[in-house]
Order: sequence, then structure tokens, then C-alpha cells
Amino acid sequence: MEYIRVTKDNLEQEHICCAISNNKDVQVSSKKAWLADRFDDGLVFLKSVGRGKCFIEYIPAENAWNPIVADNYMYIDCLWVSGSFKGHGYSNDLLEECIKDSKDKGKNGLCILSSAKKKPFLSDPKYLAYKGFKVCDEADNGIQLWYLPFCADAIAPKFKESAKHPHTDEPGYVLYYTSQCPFNGRYVPVLESVAKEHGVPFKAIHLQSREEAQNAPTPITTYAFFCNGEYVTNEQMNDKRFLKVIGK
Repeated sequence: MEYIRVTKDNLEQEHICCAISNNKDVQVSSKKAWLADRFDDGLVFLKSVGRGKCFIEYIPAENAWNPIVADNYMYIDCLWVSGSFKGHGYSNDLLEECIKDSKDKGKNGLCILSSAKKKPFLSDPKYLAYKGFKVCDEADNGIQLWYLPFCADAIAPKFKESAKHPHTDEPGYVLYYTSQCPFNGRYVPVLESVAKEHGVPFKAIHLQSREEAQNAPTPITTYAFFCNGEYVTNEQMNDKRFLKVIGK
């Protein structure tokens, strides 16, 4: 498989794997705008040349949009290989390139979000364990922080307290999200419209800076849905799924 690194220079021409459409699509435009602002923070987006979901996105942990403490680690935002790309070892290729790049940059290791059992939009814990990752912290909602240290004396990453005990004082249904995930550009307005139509108290909080994301009340910032202060799910929802979750 041939891979290509997306940069500021080729961002407009390249597809971004999880949202394959033209640049006028809000999912594509929102994600590309977010990426463009992250490249100067050291973000790397490496993907297959072929069109489809086959990519890895990672960034120095101090610049990650998550409430973690991971001194001199590289944080993997997303490692996604699916469809016809599965079963060919491409995940291994992408991860090995991330490891090599991170070591070349003098990092202490990698870290990534997962869970004890596979959850949607999170890396498979069985795969991470197979590749040598270990759990280094866990939030009350079962979201885990995994790490792969490059040296024996590397200090394990951990969640900030705000992420360790996910909770919000906001009443009703609340969604914290970022533009890292392109699907939010399309579906968050859908949820807002459906909630208004059914008279459901719903508030979407768009985390628009690294500082906001690093102090969010949830270990997952791309999509974290709460009900009356309690965490519910990180699973992306369309209108039908949303109505089912809120019991309508």
C-alpha cells in the first residue's frame, strides 16, 4: 500500500478518509479547517493513497484536544482502517510509521483512548494489547487511556481530574464536541433541530480551542453526550438514534 502525508500544501486536493466528498460538504470543510490549524501544533495525518477509511492521525500530547497529562508522548487521535482495507496489515503499517516518527522526534511513547470492551469510534483494545499497549488510567465511565512507552523509565500518562470523573452541571441533554470528527459538522445541527421540534432540552457545546478541550469534563472530547450531568455515550447519533436514546 502506498501512503501519503496530508499537509497544508496538499490539504485541499486530498480526501480525508472518514468523509469522502468535495470541499463544499460541511463535514469535509469543517474537518479540513480544523486540520489546517493543527499542523503547526505538530499534527500528522497519514493515509492511504486509495480512497477509503485507512489513516492515522496523531499529535504531540501537549497539543492534544483531550484532558490528559502525558509528558513528551505522542497522542493518537484516530487510527481507522475499515471496509476493503481491513485484513491486509495496513493498521500495522500506519502504527509502525507513527512509532518510527515519534521515536525520531524523541518522544517517550504513544498514548490513545480505548476501553475494556470495544466501543464505537474507539480503537480496539485487543489490537492495542497485541501491539504492546497497556492501560495506564481509566475514567469512571469506562474510557481508558492506553500507552506504549519507548523506555522503561517513561512516566505513564494519566487523565486530568475533570476527565477522570466525567460530569457536567448543565441540566437536560448536553453534547460536548469538537470539529476533529467531520460527522459533527452534519449531525450536530440535526440533533439541535430534532430536539427543538420535540421540545427536548438540548445544548451542544462546541469546544473550539485546545484549552477548552484540555479542560473538558470528559475524557472524550470529539463527542460526549450527557443527560442531567451524567455521561451517556460517545457514539455518533443521527436523528433516529437520538430519538431512541432520549426515549421519543
